[in-house]
Amino acid sequence: QVQLGESGGGLAQAGGSLRLSCAASGRDFNTYTVGWFRQAPGKEREFAAAVSWTALGPYYADSVKGRFAISRDSAKNTVFLQMNSLKPEDTAVYYCAAARFLRTGVQSDHKYDTWGRGTQVTVSS
Repeated sequence: QVQLGESGGGLAQAGGSLRLSCAASGRDFNTYTVGWFRQAPGKEREFAAAVSWTALGPYYADSVKGRFAISRDSAKNTVFLQMNSLKPEDTAVYYCAAARFLRTGVQSDHKYDTWGRGTQVTVSS
């Protein structure tokens, strides 16, 4: 079982960029599908992006497609979420999550069994 820790959140202006990192401790991280989810105040948690342990994907929510990019650095056991052209509606706590050998349903949060504590992203208009 891996443990996850997010970093890189903060305050950005609309149109700006931030890069989130999800660092994992533990073995065999390259056998995990890793997803980024976000939760805005008063709203349910929603899927943003995922990178599979297979050659499939990556996967993006329509709301972030073309603006966000997810990538994995296996040597560093880290997954990144590059967020460009940020909008105020991107304001949320961002969580990374992992599930070993997950192939399908990567957009569903209940498929993931390991979660980080989250990092706050605030985008001002």
